[in-house]
Amino acid sequence: MMKTVMKFAPLRLAVVMLGNRLSVAAIQRDRQETFTIDAENPGAALRAELDARGLAARKVAIGLARSAVTVKPIELPAVAGETREMVKFELERHLPIPADDAAFDFVPLPTEAEPESAASGGKRVLIVAADRRVVDAALRLAEEAKLRPMSITVAAHELITLVETDRRQRVAWLHRTGDSADLLLLHGSALVWSRCFPANDATLVAETRRSFAGARWRECDAVWVSGDGAAAAALLDLGVPISDPPWTAQARRHLAEIAEPRGAAELAVATALSRGIRPLDLIPSSIKPRRLTRQEMFTGGVLAATVLLALAALLIPGYRESRSLGRLNAEIARIDPEVRTVERVARELERKRQLLVTIEKIGTGALQPLPVLRELTEVLPNDAWVTYLAFDAKGVELTGQAGAASTLIPLLENSPRLERVEFASPVTRGRDREQFRIRAAWETPAAAPPAPTVKAPATPGLGSPAAKGEGRSGEEPMAPARPGPPGGTPGPPRQ
Repeated sequence: MMKTVMKFAPLRLAVVMLGNRLSVAAIQRDRQETFTIDAENPGAALRAELDARGLAARKVAIGLARSAVTVKPIELPAVAGETREMVKFELERHLPIPADDAAFDFVPLPTEAEPESAASGGKRVLIVAADRRVVDAALRLAEEAKLRPMSITVAAHELITLVETDRRQRVAWLHRTGDSADLLLLHGSALVWSRCFPANDATLVAETRRSFAGARWRECDAVWVSGDGAAAAALLDLGVPISDPPWTAQARRHLAEIAEPRGAAELAVATALSRGIRPLDLIPSSIKPRRLTRQEMFTGGVLAATVLLALAALLIPGYRESRSLGRLNAEIARIDPEVRTVERVARELERKRQLLVTIEKIGTGALQPLPVLRELTEVLPNDAWVTYLAFDAKGVELTGQAGAASTLIPLLENSPRLERVEFASPVTRGRDREQFRIRAAWETPAAAPPAPTVKAPATPGLGSPAAKGEGRSGEEPMAPARPGPPGGTPGPPRQ
């Protein structure tokens, strides 16, 4: 399992070019290899050493010695324009070689480190420039070693990635490599300036104070010492705390595996551990790997989060609906047999209801064929045969054969159901029978006589002759009826 993890873990390879020798560091998870190459053909020797150690490296970060480059803070005029073009124009005054023959890069200096330029309105940048022949030599080394160069930076500048910094603190970091010393002036994690000079204890303090003037510092807050034979006694005259750099936990773990001399190996380890976008990178833009800036990564992260939220907004309702649908399907499957039973009973009831409705229509409809058939059977003589019988709302039509077709007309006329009986077509004579076609209309029921109306007897008025006792001769006037008791029947009239 460990071999599999080691195989797929990324291998970080760094090569620091220190004159005629190379300091190499290869880091792969918990494995670390540091060694030195000193040969006439360093590229081939590096490839052979990597193969011998089983390091399947394909990419390399190249670090240059501080003495091989020019590092200088310069002030740009406060005019509008492309900063890179302005820096390229200013290089002519600060480099011993033509600007067209130099590879360069720059970073803006922190405003806290340049109070004078802030007052004048200009801005200062820190430039790193090297002769193109130096960069071409680094690229040729990578090509001979069959490696792809990822960056070409100053190795001493990569030391910043190994420490924890305080953004309010100004630090002078002195790193010794053999007989030379690299001085880094840091404001927090930002590099303000760097120098390289001989590592002579008698001149260390003087060179350090000279460097303060170039960075426009009056003093620093602390001094860090690292590298070969790091000693603090010679720097006590600076009057500031002197200590080892505050290494990170990762850097402390990797640096603990380095044997003496440590200066060059520490530079190689720092170059290998550096990640992300490396500032002051001299690699040609044509082969420079595309790396995302923090702003681009932040934008990409926001975009990815937006896409995820959009996908979640689209998928979560569907997921919930699918779960609800699954529950509904399970419930439907559970009650499906009962539903089928109910549907079967409902279909049977509907069939019987339709049959009952049909029977009721036959019994209560305007056309009642059964009584008509019964009556025809009783009325027609035995020698008459009906071959076709049709009913409609107007009447009935029958076709058949009879011994004497003319005798059928009066028989049908006597039917209480039929009227206007007549032949629909002429009677034809066969051998022994006559063929007939008779049409008859339904008899219209006679209207009921109106009910007789009974007129109520008129009540004689007070001025009428009856009231006066003047009746007709021979008639005796009737005495008025006396009303009976309430709710009772009227009594007989008095005599």
